[in-house]
Amino acid sequence: MTAKTSYIFLAPGVEEVEATATVDALRRASIDVVTVAVGDNLQIKGATGQILVADSLISQVNTADADWLIIPGRDPGAQNLAANSDVRNMIMEHAGKNGRIASICAGPAVVLAPLGVLKGKKATCYPGLGDAINANGGEYVTQTVVVEPGLITSEGPGTTLPFAIEIIRATKGQNVADTVASGMLVSNN
Repeated sequence: MTAKTSYIFLAPGVEEVEATATVDALRRASIDVVTVAVGDNLQIKGATGQILVADSLISQVNTADADWLIIPGRDPGAQNLAANSDVRNMIMEHAGKNGRIASICAGPAVVLAPLGVLKGKKATCYPGLGDAINANGGEYVTQTVVVEPGLITSEGPGTTLPFAIEIIRATKGQNVADTVASGMLVSNN
């Protein structure tokens, strides 16, 4: 069986740490992850002004057989993702077939909650945005990382590596997660 590809969406204003550290950790675990530029330019200017170069444009990817769809956060990155109909459609299609979704920082509250993806599930996000999760049928909890069936959410830039390790654990198992966490000096409780 061929491993499925995961996709992480990068929109202007993305939180660079959440995007790059997640991709780094997943690739250390030999998880096929493609960075997707939301827009018509592979170069995306992040929230702190760093230029990230994506692997593909959103118009070039087909997420129909994706493993994970990964949604980073930050303002205005999360708002730009939420405003993009292709991103919304890909998330809704993936969620509709119980596909796995991971999101961090503002992503759960700004992108996923309004789409109903968090309904009936526990989730976390950047502190102060949890009301959006509750208002859309989810249950906001204050934890570094929250793991639900098919859903992983996390708080923000400082929780990115624990977030990535949970994606690895769900994808490749405990041993690979432990190996990557150990190699990166990530506390892996």
